[in-house]
Amino acid sequence: MAEQAQRIVLASRPVGEPKASDFRIEEFSVPTPADGQVLLRTIWLSLDPYMRGRMSDGPSYATPVPIGGVMEAGTVSEVIASNNPNFAKGDIVLARAGWQTHALSDGKGLSRIDPKLAPVSTAIGVLGMPGMTAYTGLLDIGKPQPRETVVVAAASGAVGSAVGQIAKIKGARAIGIAGGRDKCAFVKQELGFDDCLDHREPNLGARLREACPQGIDVYFENVGGAVFEAVFPLLNAFARIPVCGLIAHYNDTEAKAPKWADGLMRAVLTKRLTIRGFIVSDFAGRRDDFLRDMSTWVREGKVKYKEFVTEGLESAPEAFMGLLKGANFGKQLVRVGPDEI
Repeated sequence: MAEQAQRIVLASRPVGEPKASDFRIEEFSVPTPADGQVLLRTIWLSLDPYMRGRMSDGPSYATPVPIGGVMEAGTVSEVIASNNPNFAKGDIVLARAGWQTHALSDGKGLSRIDPKLAPVSTAIGVLGMPGMTAYTGLLDIGKPQPRETVVVAAASGAVGSAVGQIAKIKGARAIGIAGGRDKCAFVKQELGFDDCLDHREPNLGARLREACPQGIDVYFENVGGAVFEAVFPLLNAFARIPVCGLIAHYNDTEAKAPKWADGLMRAVLTKRLTIRGFIVSDFAGRRDDFLRDMSTWVREGKVKYKEFVTEGLESAPEAFMGLLKGANFGKQLVRVGPDEI
C-alpha cells in the first residue's frame, strides 16, 4: 500500500472566530514527482494571523483559500525525491507547501536554506517573513530616529518582538504592549524593551501616557481595537504608523465605528500623521538587506527570538485558533515532521 500523507483543508468559511469544524483533516497517497518536480516533506509549518483573511471570501490583497482547498502557509521542507535539476534529495527549502505533510513543487518559489547558518525554523520566523515584516515596516515606513519613542502592539509575537529590538538598535525608546504579565516580563527583561504594558490590565491609556512622557513618534500597528484607542491621543506631530495587522478585528462580523473615528482625519491633518498599510511583498527588493542585517543581529545577540511549538499537523487548527486569541508566546510553529538534518 502507498505511503499515506495528510493535509488540512478549509471545510467551511468561518463566521466570527474560526472553529474546529471549519477545518478537515484528509489522508492521501504520497505523490510521485513528475519530470521537473520535487517531492517535499514538511518539517516546520508557520501559523500567522493573516491566514484568517484567507479563510474569508471578501475582497483582499490575496485570493482566498477555496472550500476544500489546503490551508495556505509557509513551510520549511525537505526535498525527499527530485526530478528537477535545480534541487537534490536532502535539500532543505523554504516553500509555500501549506498545511500538509507532503507536497509536489515545480521548483518555482523554492529557496534553499543553509542549516549551518541558523536553526532552519528561523527561515519562517525571525529570518523569514515575520522578521522581514518587522524590518521593512519599521525602517521603511516608521523610520525611527535616535531618542524617538516607538510603541509596538503584540510585542511578544514574532513581528512585534523584532520591531522593538530593531528600534533599540536604531537608538529609539521601545515600548511594547502585550497580553499578560509573563509576556510583558519577557519583552522587558529578555528582549530589552524600555517598558511593556499589559493590555489586559485597566487604564491602558493612562499607563501608556506615563510610559511615553514625550508622546509617540512611531506606532507599529498589529492589533487595532482598544490598543489603538489608547495610542491615538499620544501621537506626536509627524508620527508614522506602519499598519501591519489588525488582529483585534479579524473575527468581526459587522463594521462598528470606533470612538476615535471622527477625530482621525482631523488628527491626520493637524498632526501631519503618516498612516500606511503594507504587505511584506511590497518590499521584496529589500530581502538581501534584511537577511544581511537580521542574521548579523541574531548572531550577535542583538535580536533574540522565541518559538512557540505544537507537535504534529493535527495540532494546527487548535494552535491557529489560539493564535488569534493571543495564546501563543512567540512565533507560532507546528513541527510536522522530524527535523534531524
